[in-house]
Amino acid sequence: MKAMILAAGKGTRVRPITNEMPKPMIPILRKPVMESIIDLLRAHDVHEVVVNTSHLAPVIENYFRDGSQHGVHMAYSYEGHMTHAGLEGKALGSAGGMKRIQDFSGFFDETFIVLCGDAWIDLDISAALRWHKEKGGIATVILQEVPHEEVHKYGVVKLDARERIVQFQEKPKQEEAVSNTINTGIYLFEPEIFRYIPSGVEYDIGSQLFPALVAAGEEFYGLPMDFQWVDIGSVPDVWAATRMALQGQIKGFPMPGKEVRPGVWTGINTSINWEKVKIIPPVYIGSSTKIEAGAEIVGPCMIGANCVIESGAEISQCLISDYTRVGGIAVLDNKLVFGGDCISPDGSVLNLGETQIRWLVDDMRRALNPGDIHDMLLFSNMLSFHELNARETLPELEVA
Repeated sequence: MKAMILAAGKGTRVRPITNEMPKPMIPILRKPVMESIIDLLRAHDVHEVVVNTSHLAPVIENYFRDGSQHGVHMAYSYEGHMTHAGLEGKALGSAGGMKRIQDFSGFFDETFIVLCGDAWIDLDISAALRWHKEKGGIATVILQEVPHEEVHKYGVVKLDARERIVQFQEKPKQEEAVSNTINTGIYLFEPEIFRYIPSGVEYDIGSQLFPALVAAGEEFYGLPMDFQWVDIGSVPDVWAATRMALQGQIKGFPMPGKEVRPGVWTGINTSINWEKVKIIPPVYIGSSTKIEAGAEIVGPCMIGANCVIESGAEISQCLISDYTRVGGIAVLDNKLVFGGDCISPDGSVLNLGETQIRWLVDDMRRALNPGDIHDMLLFSNMLSFHELNARETLPELEVA
């Protein structure tokens, strides 16, 4: 069996992270989620994988290259063109991307699997393939049930007694949903599927291809399966997935680094004075990171590689990306710090570069300028003079 990974979307619900990183490359504890998908495919003897790319395509292509280091053969189908300003992505939609590959080479000459590149899964692909073959249909959608209040985020399906899909709704309102059985973005197709996909136009699997199959009365099946599916389709999802991994709630997920204390994992070359820092697990600390004496870290929390957490900093339930310096009077609570942005789990964003407190949380490679030092001294003197607690009486200093 061959595979296609859908990786061309802009990931608008995960901005600002996806301003610099395509969604399939967002890591769960340092491992891009798409890499976990490739590991799963290889484990089920799927060794030929084509990826459609568009938004920030070089980030994906330069990381995986030809796939040999991951034990598979990989190729890419770029959707877009070159302009005077550089690459300009123009995604063709999930089904349109499939059709482009097929028109180019006829790659899909046997049963194939299509997966969205933005979820961690432990699906038994081999069992799904056997079921699909037994049914003999043109397409099978892997399904799961979700709470009714979450149906608006997904494609919802209705099955008949033979497990044929008879109705498909793309992200319906809760009160209009025909069920709470949803599309997981994992599909098994026969090559005949391309009869229903036009060439050279934007065309979507969920909102266009599937309704066309239903209208044509095709043998189009849904297979509910019990497997773990950890979606990272939004900023809250990214943080939830990280928390789950830290708390051991993702089955079979390999923790990076070494467990140096119960519930505390680190990379190598870290500088941590264990006797003078307060660390409450679960916590992961990346390689070449320095945690100064007097800092406090409360899990679940991930500190990236090459970070500096200064003395006095308080970090609770946060995801801190690589090369971040957290100043000594900073209080971070339930935040994702990614580049120059401090993101709340609900998706609200504070761009630190546009504020006067960038020196509190910044890229550790950037040298402090005289203005930053002046601001640091000013606030430190205010705290000392008034004998105030910054967290309780100067909330404007917090990035929380």
